[in-house]
Amino acid sequence: MISCDVAIIGAGPSGSSAAALLAEKGHKVILIERSRFPRYHVGESLLPFNSKTLKRLGLLDKMRNSTFIKKNSVQFVDQEGIMSNPFYFNTRYPDDLAQTWQVERSEFDNLLMQTAKQNGALIMEETEVVSLTEEKGKILGLNALTQKKENIEIRAKITLDCSGKEAFAANRLGWRVKDPELNKVAIWTYFEGAARASGVDEGATTVAFIPEKGWFWHIPLQNNKTSVGVVAEGKYLFSSGKKDLSEIFNKLVKQNKWIESNLKDAHQVGEYWVTNEYSNHSKYCSKQGLMLAGDAYCFLDPVFSSGLMLALKSGVLAADAIDLGLIENDLTPARFKSYARTLRDGINNMRILVCAFYSEGFTFKALIDRFPNLAGDVTDCLSGDINKDYTSLHEAIATMVQIPKKMELGMPLNT
Repeated sequence: MISCDVAIIGAGPSGSSAAALLAEKGHKVILIERSRFPRYHVGESLLPFNSKTLKRLGLLDKMRNSTFIKKNSVQFVDQEGIMSNPFYFNTRYPDDLAQTWQVERSEFDNLLMQTAKQNGALIMEETEVVSLTEEKGKILGLNALTQKKENIEIRAKITLDCSGKEAFAANRLGWRVKDPELNKVAIWTYFEGAARASGVDEGATTVAFIPEKGWFWHIPLQNNKTSVGVVAEGKYLFSSGKKDLSEIFNKLVKQNKWIESNLKDAHQVGEYWVTNEYSNHSKYCSKQGLMLAGDAYCFLDPVFSSGLMLALKSGVLAADAIDLGLIENDLTPARFKSYARTLRDGINNMRILVCAFYSEGFTFKALIDRFPNLAGDVTDCLSGDINKDYTSLHEAIATMVQIPKKMELGMPLNT
């Protein structure tokens, strides 16, 4: 049996960022990861406001000196292949915030994990958490199994679940809730030699529309590699009755002339991936001895690249809340209300924009044409500044489409 202050499940962005900061503060941290890093993961696009978190982690200089493709803008392409003017972040933010990156997750996540290790966290790779240890309603730690089938019991003052889409604790505790408004399917793969712009536009994220409110992402990565995926309702993606992912994907490529043109001379590499039920929430963020962060707490939708932003943001917020709780010897769920409220308010702000995006008859161009004074608010929220007061923006959107009800979830249990 091993004892520590904080046991963290999952070494993805939320887990590694929390581990790095807590270990830096002098707390004994054990980070349990079932894979061996570097490992594959989808979701390669950072937002401008990620830079504040990267600075906190001491990683900005490493990012600036890396080979990751620089991202300066986002652009949209209609079904006929006609491209909007790029939305440049530096028209709204200073250069040190405006320029961000498209990242290979295997490299980026490994960078975060190595930072946690350098700060003093104990990393246990290829170790799978099999159960939480609970006594009288309190989580006392966890049980894990190493690659050599050795059983390990870890006792911790608090366990932080950063297990990603698997949502280890939420699934086992019956906390997982599907988003009633968002239920998309994604199919994606990678290409070498896909056409891309040059100069400042080389790393632009492109959102290319197809019928039925579906869309492609086109994310340029280093080494002439491009991540391309399609997201839509399952009934649209699989309407042909075919099950072969490559056939479905290549048929949909023809639904957008820009995507088709950019991929015509490219070579597809690796496998085709599929995932559904993208959008999930947890009823609670914590109970006695347990806390959730990252995708294990909530994942919205990939359309605005909020996944990495929320993972990093929640990891830092969780670390700060746990650090203070350890110092004051109070890790009761009630003290995590502020953590939960900050995350839930930000998620609700982003969720309104995601639901609007998928609503028939809505476009952000039409919104800004009608309410030009709100262009800055749209940019801010979509850039990751999710905890502003967006009341005016929400009221404006409500004149065009129905605003979804706020999901009052994610607060601590029994407080």
